[in-house]
Amino acid sequence: MTSAATPTTATQTSKPRIPWKSLDLVNTLFLVGTAVVALVGVPIHLATHGFSWPIMGLFAFYLAATGLSITGGYHRLFSHQAFQAMAPVRAFFLIFGAAACQNSALKWASDHRAHHLNVDKEGDPYNIRRGFFYAHIGWVMLKESRPLKNVQDLLKDPLVRWQNRFYTVLAIGVGGVIPLLFGWWVGDAWGSFLLVGVARTVIVHHSTFLINSLCHFMGRQPYSLKDSSRDSAVVALLTYGEGYHNFHHQFQYDYRNGIRWYHWDPTKWLIKTLALCGWTSRLRTAQDAHIFTARIEIQKTLAQKNLEQRPREFRDAMEQKLHLAHEALVSARIKWERVKTDYRAAKRSMDAKRRSLAATLEGELLAARAHFLHAQTSWSMLIDHTNA
Repeated sequence: MTSAATPTTATQTSKPRIPWKSLDLVNTLFLVGTAVVALVGVPIHLATHGFSWPIMGLFAFYLAATGLSITGGYHRLFSHQAFQAMAPVRAFFLIFGAAACQNSALKWASDHRAHHLNVDKEGDPYNIRRGFFYAHIGWVMLKESRPLKNVQDLLKDPLVRWQNRFYTVLAIGVGGVIPLLFGWWVGDAWGSFLLVGVARTVIVHHSTFLINSLCHFMGRQPYSLKDSSRDSAVVALLTYGEGYHNFHHQFQYDYRNGIRWYHWDPTKWLIKTLALCGWTSRLRTAQDAHIFTARIEIQKTLAQKNLEQRPREFRDAMEQKLHLAHEALVSARIKWERVKTDYRAAKRSMDAKRRSLAATLEGELLAARAHFLHAQTSWSMLIDHTNA
């Protein structure tokens, strides 16, 4: 069991000073200007003219294309190399990633890698210790020159170098000019520019920014307590699955953020679908055993922390039970995994003796699984009792 973390954890110490004197006027005017135009212009146009279905369709396409190009392309592909992609897929991510107006993939990845390396520390570009506003949008408003020493691998990709060179042209052309021309073609140039060009940019901006701010401010920490990263199913709905941020910080090489079948993670589904088509490959995942161990260790740590507030006699008795239950659960998991591995190996064999062994192991597998589930239930009940 995990408990909701309070938002004060990351800001208990004094905040680092923010160099507001180095304000980037271009970035600031763009961020503020697009937000004002979207908030004022879109309602007015909707009330006076409305938006046609072709424009609404282009808006939906651009929203998904630019958003997924950030989450699947800039983030999971280029920043973490959680999978590999063929040139057409990389080109799509780079073109529509530029249209998201969040800098080139090269610079975006450099900032993000610095974040993971220095999370919550001075070298973190969007350090939550500097405040929610700073982590959300303030850091983009400042002139901070960071060398691109941590993206030498990306510099070997000619497509990444091309996008970095022509980023501004792509951002303006794909992000603004094409929606404007499409709107002119269907008879509403201003409406298309407002909705597809401006409002869509603002939505994608602040959805992405929530990962840097809200997902380091409040939420659950089921996999790690070593930094401020948190899981938020709500943010996942807004960011194509990026909200499972505590998992991502613990297993950043995994192409998934939401690992359960019920987790909302369209980015994961897109990558997997492209793999089935042969357009992506080498999808990296964390081992189930490592994920399981991380969760159990956090549950144990939180339970022990809760016990510190209880009477000595109760605490000693529960700590002993906690230790025994933890050992039983880990042992049951190891045995289940070992029998599962042996069973699968015997099942794949064409040898008659091995097939006979597989039949025997099938019963052992069911018994091992039942034993693990019983140990897991006992563990969960003990954790609930400890945290009550």
